[in-house]
Amino acid sequence: MPSTLYLCEKPSQARDIGRVLGAVRRREGYLEGQGVCVTWCLGHLLEMVAPDDYKPEWRSWNLDRLPMIPETWQLGIREGGSGQLKIIKKLLRATEAVVLATDADREGETIGREVLEWCRYRGRVSRLWLSALDEKSIRKALDSLLPGHQSEPLYQAGLGRARADWLVGMNLSRAYTLWGRYSGHDGLLTVGRVQTPTLKLVVDRDRLIENFRPVAFTDLTVRLAGASGAFPAKWIPAKSIADEAGRCLDRSIAEAVATKVAGKEGEILKAETTRVRESPPLPLDLSTLQVEASRRWGMGAKKCLDLAQSLYERHKAITYPRSDCRYLPVSQFPDAPDILKAVAQTSPTLEGWVGQANPTLRSQAWNDARITAHHAIIPTGATVRGGAFSTDEARLFDLIGRHYLAQFFPHFEYDRTVVDATVEEESFRATGRVEIVAGWRPVVGKGTKPDRQEEDADLPPVLPGETVRVDDTRLEDKKSQPPPRYTEGTLIQAMKSVGKLVDNPRLRAILRQTSGIGTEATRATIIENLLKRQLLLREGKKQLLSSPAGRLLVDGLPTSVTDPATTAVWEQTLDDIAQGRGSLEEFLGKSTAWVSRLVANVKARQQLGLRMRLQTSGEHGFGENDTQRPADFRESGTQRPADFRENGTQRPAEGSASRGASCPHCHKGTLVIRTAKKGGNSGKQFLGCSLFPGCRFLAPLTGAATPLRGKKT
Repeated sequence: MPSTLYLCEKPSQARDIGRVLGAVRRREGYLEGQGVCVTWCLGHLLEMVAPDDYKPEWRSWNLDRLPMIPETWQLGIREGGSGQLKIIKKLLRATEAVVLATDADREGETIGREVLEWCRYRGRVSRLWLSALDEKSIRKALDSLLPGHQSEPLYQAGLGRARADWLVGMNLSRAYTLWGRYSGHDGLLTVGRVQTPTLKLVVDRDRLIENFRPVAFTDLTVRLAGASGAFPAKWIPAKSIADEAGRCLDRSIAEAVATKVAGKEGEILKAETTRVRESPPLPLDLSTLQVEASRRWGMGAKKCLDLAQSLYERHKAITYPRSDCRYLPVSQFPDAPDILKAVAQTSPTLEGWVGQANPTLRSQAWNDARITAHHAIIPTGATVRGGAFSTDEARLFDLIGRHYLAQFFPHFEYDRTVVDATVEEESFRATGRVEIVAGWRPVVGKGTKPDRQEEDADLPPVLPGETVRVDDTRLEDKKSQPPPRYTEGTLIQAMKSVGKLVDNPRLRAILRQTSGIGTEATRATIIENLLKRQLLLREGKKQLLSSPAGRLLVDGLPTSVTDPATTAVWEQTLDDIAQGRGSLEEFLGKSTAWVSRLVANVKARQQLGLRMRLQTSGEHGFGENDTQRPADFRESGTQRPADFRENGTQRPAEGSASRGASCPHCHKGTLVIRTAKKGGNSGKQFLGCSLFPGCRFLAPLTGAATPLRGKKT
């Protein structure tokens, strides 16, 4: 039996590592070599057990039995995994040392470590940290194994993520599904730490579009003729007649200006030309790859990930695809000639560009300070012969290859010209661009235009003080446009950049550092699950819409569940655990307390007879003005948990939910005792705002020794 056992994440990974180690003799469930064995986990062999497996009373969905808090966390064997788990357990009993060779991230660490814990292995553990599965990368990683204790905190963070997600998902999904049924909705309403803020992004965008009111405005363009030629220029309305976007909303004013300047002479006030140099776009991370694949070909995020995984595992053509990094280690720069050669032999469409590449050019992509657990997705030095790729695999490889090739081409350079003129005291501006050096742009190809407003047009040479004449005017009536519906690609982009929607600067910074909500490995699955659960719907080939059930759920949830800032606090805490600065037990304790408060809040609402709003008007089951969360959902206990704060201190309560106190919602009225006059709670008393119906805050009546008669609603 082996002195060393390599534990991989999947069979293809084991074959690649085994080939380098000389472990090529096939056995049932593992590969064997001289003093070494390589086995695999088939992804997660173990999973968090369902509530039913903890306690018999948790089998039935009953609000009174929530929250469900396991006293001892349990894992169960995934379907189809028992055979492989037995093989690994047998090998572990006989081995002297284990090298953990699962994917080099939090999830990969958890996959391997949970198996070692399940099998009660207590021997020596080392870590193989791989970012690519080509032979050169494997040999390099084998020469620099990490001590096991160095990566073990990643496992603690993985446990924290899995257990906290279980607490949120199992308890809140049951609580809100039951509350939905109480309100007449018969479907499943699932809640997730990342899933729910993602759903809210789509709900908010859909409502923004549906409530959008287009603004009509008029553009005036004139043709200015000078000594060196004529060119178009756009009228710039004075601030006194323009809206915040600088548009003229009154066509009669634009018409008057057009009449005033027609045929008149004016003067060039400014004529400036600036040379602009644009660096090559960075190599791709998974999210950017998914965004581009969605935009170019309408490819779903999950399909893109699966294809990239095939290019990585099956063909060995690209590096680790689930990367959140767009930079490369400096040590890989000398590998460029070999990689470029392999790209040329693998992709005929890129062969010509490889011939023009300069492998001595070093772009900003090589930056050790920006490397995370993985580096950017790039081609490996492996050659894949023609016909091995499917059509979609070839598309992705081509896209990945072009972004790598671009690093070895010069900057894209162009001259940007801005001309300002005045005619009859009215201001006009012309902008233009002239390409000087094509550089990397033709390599990357479609969709790489700089983000600019000006036309790709040359402007004749003009000088300040030069006289020009208006020889033509053109008025164009336009309307402002709503934002576009989300696609899978743009939704992933929104998940990454969600921090810009967060007001708190510290939490906004965390979301920026952690690349938003979700991970490169999970975002596609989150979107797929929202679609499967029919909280999101597809419209046409690309667009995503929120369903009536999705909107119902978002409206019924407290802000702390739908707000991405909560995920930011969680991710910061999990990162602290992964870095050895935080405690798993403390994190789970705070998570448990938070979920318990949220469940208690749902119970209180049901006791008050507060139902989810089941509306049927509007295109998607909601009225046009149905954009606000009901005020009566803003009860105590709906805030982001104070105990997730960085310093561990409590956040002051928004307001006291007691008679005579200031209303914690509007902060203008005071809380008075009211009596429900209809519904299942007719005759029952509760606290409400004195400014009702302007403010609809509601809270349970607690602690009153003698119920007082209040104003009926």
